[in-house]
Amino acid sequence: MLEFTLHPAQDTRSGFGAGLAELGKTHPQVVALCADLTGSLKMDAFQKAYPDRFFQVGIAEANMMGLAAGMTIGGKIPFTGTFANFSTGRVYDQIRQSIAYSGKNVKICASHAGLTLGEDGATHQILEDIGLMTMLPGMTVINPCDYNQTKAATMAIADLDGPVYLRFGRPKVTNFTPLEGSFEIGKAWHMHAGADITIIATGHLVWPAIEAARVLEAQGVSVDLLNIHTIKPLDEEAIVKSAKKTNKVITAEEHNVIGGLGSRVAQTLAKHHPCPIQFVGVQDSFGESGTPDELMRKYGLTPEGIIEAYHRLK
Repeated sequence: MLEFTLHPAQDTRSGFGAGLAELGKTHPQVVALCADLTGSLKMDAFQKAYPDRFFQVGIAEANMMGLAAGMTIGGKIPFTGTFANFSTGRVYDQIRQSIAYSGKNVKICASHAGLTLGEDGATHQILEDIGLMTMLPGMTVINPCDYNQTKAATMAIADLDGPVYLRFGRPKVTNFTPLEGSFEIGKAWHMHAGADITIIATGHLVWPAIEAARVLEAQGVSVDLLNIHTIKPLDEEAIVKSAKKTNKVITAEEHNVIGGLGSRVAQTLAKHHPCPIQFVGVQDSFGESGTPDELMRKYGLTPEGIIEAYHRLK
């Protein structure tokens, strides 16, 4: 049965803020840097509790990445905070050269990712960031699904030595993972066992995948459901094991279908178990202005979109 204990809906960026505040108590080497978006990134609690460990760099994202890289040399663990578009596209050179190339222990924390940024439109809705970060050697890429999982992920990455890209969002979403759940980097969460179709989801698409699986199960379709919160390193073993059971796969993500979860899963299956696959995501286009719900419906990032993908595989 696809039954979960539901907690109050919250935005994943608040999970990041809560996790960062907790880290302030337990990890004295953690410092936070923000590019003039403290409230939007929910970094206020850390700023108030640890003002000597918080650095407001202003609208100077490239400089923020350079500062963060330098701080690691003194043993600090920097968490940078700004919108996902400004955390990746605007500063790719600085991340590549100053952080990834030298393996600096910087945690790049990126809010307002994907279409659900909403009315700010295509210039702010980055849909390529997972691909950009995944291609960097040595970069860990994490995309949690709800408030609880984002809080747990934020705390877990502080103990991982090396660069991390942590992606989360703006809207309130269903909060269903355990309150004090552990977070194992690189390990998929097998949410439901089935034999007819594999659904592999990440981030904000995990709950729609659960809703789609409920509909399909009611129609007699047995669903094997995976929550892939870590895009890199990818849990290839879990993906291949599921695909060998069902021989049909759907991926679901709030990202371009090129370069994201779908591409990584397809690459894995091409090597280990080729089988039919459908990709639920943005089909190689930019976003546009609209409410999060309107945009998710227009681009097919819904339970109905996942169910339609299943019927294309039949």
